[in-house]
Amino acid sequence: MLNNQEIMRYGRHLIMPEVGVQGQEKLKAAKLLMIGAGGLGSPSGLYLAASGVGEITVLDPDTVDVSNLQRQILHDSSSVGVPKVESAKRRMNEVNPFVKINAIQDSVTTENVMELVASHDLVVDGTDNFETRYIVNDACVLNKKLNVYGSIFRFDGQSTIFCDPDGPCYRCLYPEPPDPGLVPSCAEGGVLGILPGIVGTIQATEAIKLIIGQGNPLVGRLLIYDALAMTFRTLKVRKDPDCPICSANPKITSLLPASEYRHLCGISEAEVGVDPAQIEQISVKNAAPLLGGEAKFLDVRSPEEWEITHLPGAIHIPLDDLLARANELDSAQDYVVYCHHGMRSAKAIGGLQKLGFKKLKNLAGGIDAWSQNVDESVPRY
Repeated sequence: MLNNQEIMRYGRHLIMPEVGVQGQEKLKAAKLLMIGAGGLGSPSGLYLAASGVGEITVLDPDTVDVSNLQRQILHDSSSVGVPKVESAKRRMNEVNPFVKINAIQDSVTTENVMELVASHDLVVDGTDNFETRYIVNDACVLNKKLNVYGSIFRFDGQSTIFCDPDGPCYRCLYPEPPDPGLVPSCAEGGVLGILPGIVGTIQATEAIKLIIGQGNPLVGRLLIYDALAMTFRTLKVRKDPDCPICSANPKITSLLPASEYRHLCGISEAEVGVDPAQIEQISVKNAAPLLGGEAKFLDVRSPEEWEITHLPGAIHIPLDDLLARANELDSAQDYVVYCHHGMRSAKAIGGLQKLGFKKLKNLAGGIDAWSQNVDESVPRY
């Protein structure tokens, strides 16, 4: 039952024939799992709380960083250093004190995901890596719970609903993860600050429709948003009759071991071109004395990142141009190769090793670790 204060708060819902008192009571009775309190979780969390979803569990392992504030509107400058789930809980309850917010500062794991998914009516997935997406997908299929999915990159966003009995799951769309080199993270490739506001709001809209049982949800349809062109397209996504988990004869009947998911986002031999064990790592503290010495520093980030900041004396050849410009490098020279966090530089080393370069070290943690542990005057981004 709605009390008088709730009736006043949700009045614009109550007078809509598609919602009404019964629909609002369904929202109040719903228990929703929101995975991620970042770019996508920010708008979806705010609107789901404002709309009166009765109980929302927010799961995120991270703390608020200044670099989040360009797009993660759940948080503000006073929240820097605070766990994202605590910042989210505070803000969502400021929007609506009638909503119960459970804050869990943790990652999705094979140990906790089944219980979390099983104890909620619906999942809103705002994660940003393939390992977690596959874990969440499999748990939703096995628990017969719908998964409201969203993803963002630069100017592009996507949303759909996975794990409906009559629709596809995430594995139907992505039987195997794309090459990580082809799909960089937002930290590596960037994202327009307002983009998650659009996609996250779409996720919240779909979640509300599912709870109140109204409208035509994005089951079997992938909504694609292009912010540069300002266009929306909808593609049909069909259930894979041979899907290993959601088909009539599934091969996956329980959650896989953690190691089976972990390899999906790790640096693999296919990704870097060589066995990762053959790539020598060097910490930023051990590399610092080499700067300006006999070893050369090779920066393989994009021109835009180079313009933001770079190490003095470094050679700049973007990863996409590296193999074509390898003749500019000396195969007998010692190089410390770096990027933002260490992934692209590992891939660069893999390519150069195939060309005969042997004196290569990968700067662990990239220029971001350098800024945090060696020279704070190097700006972080």
